[in-house]
Amino acid sequence: MPVNTQPADTTLHADTVEAYYAPQYLDGFPDTVAGDSALGDINTLPVMEQPPRGQAQPFTRSPLHDTPSMALLLTGLLAVALSYHTGYKYIENFFHHMFSTRRRENLFEDHTVNETTILFALIANTCITEGFLIYFAIQQLVPALATSLQASVFPHVATYCGLAAGFYIAQWMVYKVLGYTFSDKVGSKLWLDGFKASQSFLGLLLLPVLVLVMLYPAHGKLLLGIAATLYLIARLIFIYKGFRIFYGNLSSILYFILYLCAVEIVPLAIFWGVTIWVTGFLQS
Repeated sequence: MPVNTQPADTTLHADTVEAYYAPQYLDGFPDTVAGDSALGDINTLPVMEQPPRGQAQPFTRSPLHDTPSMALLLTGLLAVALSYHTGYKYIENFFHHMFSTRRRENLFEDHTVNETTILFALIANTCITEGFLIYFAIQQLVPALATSLQASVFPHVATYCGLAAGFYIAQWMVYKVLGYTFSDKVGSKLWLDGFKASQSFLGLLLLPVLVLVMLYPAHGKLLLGIAATLYLIARLIFIYKGFRIFYGNLSSILYFILYLCAVEIVPLAIFWGVTIWVTGFLQS
């Protein structure tokens, strides 16, 4: 059988030729590369200086870093948000309830179920916000209790919120009795409407102050002073409406002064004393 002795065709077609790049620096980089630029000694290169070490600062616990506390605050906000769609008219009439003393009864001024729902949510939000601010106020005004407050944040915050709610209920009951005693049904209703509206609006004003206190605790004293000022303004608005309702003659001024001392000033002092006592009880 004949054997082909012709050499094989080793010609490569142009479209089958692939570029081939020979690898360089298989044994590492030489002393000079890319334009004969010499590499300096590594010991002569600049080195980043390490910043001086200061004393480690301990982590400060606060309601902002406490999950149950933030859940409580967000629950109050969620209640307001959910009830706003059906009770927004009550918020629109805030200033009417806070300042109006018109004694003519109007059927359409009675609270509907929707307005009662948002009123409850707003009052709950106010009590929760006040409870948080009380926590920070005790930290600032009574530094000896600050360490134990940080050790158990949520029990103290929840207790202060409960105390704020109890204080609101006690005030409402006192105002209802005073209105029934010294005024008629319409005057008592106007007075209580002013109290509920001023407290509801107060919670919305205190909320951004509380957020700033949690984010910037270094400015706590200033922000707590702003919160106290807002609370005072809300009380003065309510007191002014009560004066317009109950004032009849000069002899009414004496009763009004007694009212200020017995109902507006003394209960606040008692509330603060009870709050400090409860704080000490929680830490015992």
